[in-house]
Amino acid sequence: MRGNFLTRRILQRFRQLAIYSVGSLKIKLLLCCCIAFTFLLIAGRTASFSAWTQRHVSLHDFSTPRKGYTLLINTWKRYDLLKQSISHYASCAGLDSIHIVWSEPDPPSDSLREFLWHTIKSNSRANKDIELRFDINKEDSLNNRFKEIKDLKTDAIFSIDDDVIFPCTSVEFAFSVWQSAPDTMVGFVPRSHWVDKSKGNMDFYTYGGWWSVWWMGTYSMVLSKAAFFHNKYLFLYTNQMPTSIREYVAKNRNCEDIAMSFLVANTTGAPPIWVKGKIFEIGSTGISSLGGHNERRTQCVNKFVGEFGRMPLVSTSVKAVDSRNCLFW
Repeated sequence: MRGNFLTRRILQRFRQLAIYSVGSLKIKLLLCCCIAFTFLLIAGRTASFSAWTQRHVSLHDFSTPRKGYTLLINTWKRYDLLKQSISHYASCAGLDSIHIVWSEPDPPSDSLREFLWHTIKSNSRANKDIELRFDINKEDSLNNRFKEIKDLKTDAIFSIDDDVIFPCTSVEFAFSVWQSAPDTMVGFVPRSHWVDKSKGNMDFYTYGGWWSVWWMGTYSMVLSKAAFFHNKYLFLYTNQMPTSIREYVAKNRNCEDIAMSFLVANTTGAPPIWVKGKIFEIGSTGISSLGGHNERRTQCVNKFVGEFGRMPLVSTSVKAVDSRNCLFW
């Protein structure tokens, strides 16, 4: 009996050892599989990341740089201001060409042309070849500012008056903002509109100047005296905008900038983008300083609403700020 008992205990012990050994082997195999799978996963992710990086570098290397912008400058018998403006903007990095809207009865003098050519060549960065053209118009009309130019080299237009100057850093930042939204207007001078309920008519609108923008914190226009827009709007302004609007602008010698704002908003259904920038006024006061200016602009707004058949302007409170040059933003 005792021998049989010992034999059973020995056999039971061997069974336990065998089961333990098999269990340990299974655990070890499972751990090995987990470790191997982890290495494969890491290797796969590393290869994937490496391949993505290589593709990214390849796209970066072969991508073509975006074109710059055309300076479209409006002037009228203020040659000193024109020279000062061209001298400044010629040094801006993104400038590719300059078009001067010329509506004077006499063509530009040879001395003026030569001075501007020399100025551009002297001030352009890295001797960049910047095109200079005078767009000669037979009649004096504010609509000439947005007359179609068929052989423009760039998509971007930077429309500017001859009596305002912005630092090149501000211009380049505004250009980068425009590149992110090339169908809209991007500019430095915001204006607003609102429904004038005091008239007892929900379809009567009032034009608001800078102080209205400051007070309400919203705007619906950026003036073309300092704004980027796509060159396609020159075609639309000249060929597809209601003729009655261009006739109104020509007759009243005002509001071509509001007309352009209406046109862009009517096309996009989106608001413009106001860019914060330092403005330097180098000329004398213009028509905006004359009495009754806002009243005439209000008449323009309501006239254009009637011609478009609706109010296309869209209000917004968004402002683009270059955080590199701001302590608080």
